[in-house]
Amino acid sequence: MHARLPNERLGLSYSLSALSGALLALSFPRYGHPAFGWIALVPLLLALSGWRGQPGPLPGQPPRRALWFGMVTGLVYFAGTVYWTSNVLAVFGGMPMILAVVAMLVLAAYLAIYPAIAAMVLASLIARAGRSALFFAPAAWIATEYLRGLLFGGFPWVPLGNSQVTVLAVAQVASVLGVYGLSALVALVNASIAYALLSTGRSRIIAIASTMLLLVGIAVWGSGRVADGSLTREGTPLRVGLIQGNVAQADKLAPTPQISRRIFTTYLAMTRDAVRRGAQYVIWPESSTPFTFGHDAAGDAALRELAREVGVPILIGSDQIVAEPELKMYNAAFLLGTDGDTIAVYRKIHLVPFGEFFPMQEWLTFAAPLVKRFLPFTPGDSVVMLPVDGHPTSTAICYEVVFPSLMREAVLQGSELLTTVTNDGWYGTSSAPYQHFEMAAMRAIEAGRYLARAANTGISGVVDPYGRVVQASAIFEQVGLVVETRLLSSRTIYSQIGDVIAYVAMALIVIALVVVRPRTQNVAQSPKPRA
Repeated sequence: MHARLPNERLGLSYSLSALSGALLALSFPRYGHPAFGWIALVPLLLALSGWRGQPGPLPGQPPRRALWFGMVTGLVYFAGTVYWTSNVLAVFGGMPMILAVVAMLVLAAYLAIYPAIAAMVLASLIARAGRSALFFAPAAWIATEYLRGLLFGGFPWVPLGNSQVTVLAVAQVASVLGVYGLSALVALVNASIAYALLSTGRSRIIAIASTMLLLVGIAVWGSGRVADGSLTREGTPLRVGLIQGNVAQADKLAPTPQISRRIFTTYLAMTRDAVRRGAQYVIWPESSTPFTFGHDAAGDAALRELAREVGVPILIGSDQIVAEPELKMYNAAFLLGTDGDTIAVYRKIHLVPFGEFFPMQEWLTFAAPLVKRFLPFTPGDSVVMLPVDGHPTSTAICYEVVFPSLMREAVLQGSELLTTVTNDGWYGTSSAPYQHFEMAAMRAIEAGRYLARAANTGISGVVDPYGRVVQASAIFEQVGLVVETRLLSSRTIYSQIGDVIAYVAMALIVIALVVVRPRTQNVAQSPKPRA
């Protein structure tokens, strides 16, 4: 039995949980720093141990209370990272701001369920095995993080490991174990710090020393991998032109004929300029045409003539309407060859919840204005290779670049260059464009491929196979980037084994819950004060 905690002690645990949420949010851009990620889980782990702010026994926490601690952490974490969804719903969905904020909090509360489950599982193991069970934290965290990206269509936004994508020496772990492997590493460091804080003497020294040794070893290996840079010398060079038209979202949603003409002629002129500067493959952003490609004779003809004129393949983002056998709309990308013909069409597989489709819309009556404003899209059903000069390449549209498995599938099918097209104009100057770009960069490290990104309002750019940004635009500038990439065919370990570490973590947690037996005494000793 767990004794009822005094209000001040319960308040301490909830405060620690909220602090973890804040540190997690501060681990990501635009306002955060990767360093916070290495300590972000420590306060929550202290709360789950039952630490009372002073030396004495560590009673742990009952699972239900631990669940609420995890919910608090998750709610602050996700409210601090997906806060921008409220502005999207209010500005572009016609939803009153108060309801938009409520909708954002509902989303954050749903996402918080996953760290809450991790906290509950971990608390159960701590109650059985004491503070040593803190080292199950990496497994509990990535098991639930992986499920967050899988269940109900998945929403793998800002996983813990992605906080380290700019710390290149450490981020190379993703080439072996993916972003979830990085999450496990960061969670392990957090667990080691928490364990050391709750220990004394030799146990504390071993925890800190072993963790430092592991980190130094990984950093040395990762630094060597980046310095070697062999992937930047392999393969076939390809100069890619990224067209960032910087079209205001209001103009895209309600264009007049004059605005449509201006948008289209801007993209035509920027494409010609990019080719004059050496682009061998030109990429337009998501939904870049001010008409539905395939349903506007004049616009279609102009695009096909442009491809013939410049003599390079062009990837164009546009909606696609298919009338038979039933009416469907896709968010698509069309590859035009140098003869102007359509070589391939990719249809977006992972649609944006509440933007391109509405899950459970019969229950979410408050979202009715947004449901009416957007037509539902149909998801595509397969990755499609886009042949460029005889080399298979691939693309992901907008949000789906955050799914590691999608880009891995493209590499397994032979893709030698990853591209992604997006329109981040919805998000204004919030953190979202920066978070989105860094999650795309993680895919380059995992896959060992160059990644080229064309965004309507930024960030457009190229990331090399080690996560280094070769060149990138600012947001809300009109610019055409011409950047050299390389078409690569080798595969990283991650490309071959995928998210094995997530499966191992889930298996480990299940085994631990079955095998780890309760202690004979339900307390673990924390450090005692020195005489």
